[in-house]
Amino acid sequence: QVQLVESGGGLVQPGGSLSLSCAASGNIRSINAMGWYRRAPGKQRELVSTITIGGSTNVADSVKGRFTISSDNAKKTVYLQMNSLKPEDAAVYYCYADGLTTIWHRFPSWGQGTQVTVSS
Repeated sequence: QVQLVESGGGLVQPGGSLSLSCAASGNIRSINAMGWYRRAPGKQRELVSTITIGGSTNVADSVKGRFTISSDNAKKTVYLQMNSLKPEDAAVYYCYADGLTTIWHRFPSWGQGTQVTVSS
C-alpha cells in the first residue's frame, strides 16, 4: 500500500558526494518518521539517519558530520546528503518510512534499495 521510490546512488570516488532522495506514496494517512538504513556485504543492516515529522533527527556516529538528513513533509520525501564519502560507506542504502495507512493500521515501509559504491 505504501511505496518508497528512491533516487540517487551510484559510483563516487572517496571524498566525493552523493545525494539520495526517497519519496513516499500510496495509501498514507500520516508519516511519523523517515530515514535511511544501509547494509554492506557481510554486515548487518545499520541505521544511518532518521528524521521525524517534527524534525528531530538521529544520525549514526559513523556518518555524523558527513551525512545530513532532511525532509519535505508536504512532498513526503526524505533526502540524504552524503559528503566526504569513504570506502566503508559503500553499501545498499534503503529508505524507510513509518506511519499510518489508516487510523487502524501502522506501516513500516522499505524502499528497494540503491547501491552506493565508493571506489577509485
